Amino acid sequence: MRKRNESVTVEHERAAAAAVPGPLDKGCSLRRSLRLPASAAAEGMKRPLGRRYGLWFRLRKLLLWLLGMYIAIPFLVKLCPAIQAKLVFLNFVRVPYFIDLKRPQDQGLNHTCNYYLQPEEDVTIGVWHTVPAALWKNSRGKDQLWFEEALGSSHPVILYLHGNAGTRGGDHRVELYKVLSSLGYHVVTFDYRGWGDSIGSPSERGMTYDALHVFDWIKARSGDNPVYIWGHSLGTGVATNLVRRLCERETPPDALILESPFTNIREEARSHPFSIYRYFPGFDWFFLDPITTSGIKFANDENVKYISCSLLILHAEDDPVVPFHLGKKLYNIAATSRSFRDYKVQFVPFHTDLGYRHKYIYRSPELPRILREFLGKSEHEHHH
Repeated sequence: MRKRNESVTVEHERAAAAAVPGPLDKGCSLRRSLRLPASAAAEGMKRPLGRRYGLWFRLRKLLLWLLGMYIAIPFLVKLCPAIQAKLVFLNFVRVPYFIDLKRPQDQGLNHTCNYYLQPEEDVTIGVWHTVPAALWKNSRGKDQLWFEEALGSSHPVILYLHGNAGTRGGDHRVELYKVLSSLGYHVVTFDYRGWGDSIGSPSERGMTYDALHVFDWIKARSGDNPVYIWGHSLGTGVATNLVRRLCERETPPDALILESPFTNIREEARSHPFSIYRYFPGFDWFFLDPITTSGIKFANDENVKYISCSLLILHAEDDPVVPFHLGKKLYNIAATSRSFRDYKVQFVPFHTDLGYRHKYIYRSPELPRILREFLGKSEHEHHH
């Protein structure tokens, strides 16, 4: 009986010894028991490779899509010139958003009245009239009739023609109105047809006609007070169109001020820093010809040859939108034009270090002096 128990015990120990490895078989047996199966190891390696491959595939797909769009856009613009016209005007960009243009006081213009004029049938344009700061107290609570009659007061008037995008309520525009008002000027500005809350379809001809209508409206109320025209950026194209027409009918303004002007819209589009297609083969044919086809020229360089009034050009050297060299080139054309031989032509650059860029010249502490010296001479010519 004891032998049987001993044999059972021995067999049991042998079985346990077979199930449990010895002293780790010199460190190898345990490692072997912990190894993953070959198929599991292969699957673990495939996962990061699969992730990397999927990421590369998506990236390559995105790059091909972007390349396709880059190539397709020039053909789309060529087939639909209206697209290029919209990019020139940018009238669909209403910055700042969510402002009520009927309430200029919301923008800090407490001495401003909102009007609506009708240059043509089915066209209505929104107008702001800011009186000189000296009339601020008198203007409180007054109606449109009072503001219209105030144009006949002994203060000069500036008709301001803004650039593309935004509205007459744009931040930098509002700040300029305040500066000019503090210097004793009436400021009349408006949104061209198709801009802001003005009704109509934008075009170069329409913008110029709107400006002509507002100028005549001012002259009918301002008496003998000087009227100056100030154009900024794309508004310089409207301004020279307008002044050329006024000079041809022998009713020129007392002076023309061009802020950040270009020579013509083709050169501006070609020089624009944001034009990613300027080195694209056939750039002129794809992009510039559709602008001309749409009737958009804004030929400042041609217009100044037919303008007979004092001209002041303001341009910042660090302008990222209208390159400084275009403003300088326009000045050189005007300065040598016979039409200006009896009038003052002045170019005022603003150094890069000042940081005025495309739309902040109004910040210059020198601007009041520049205007006083330049327009003072123009007022002297007006009265003599």
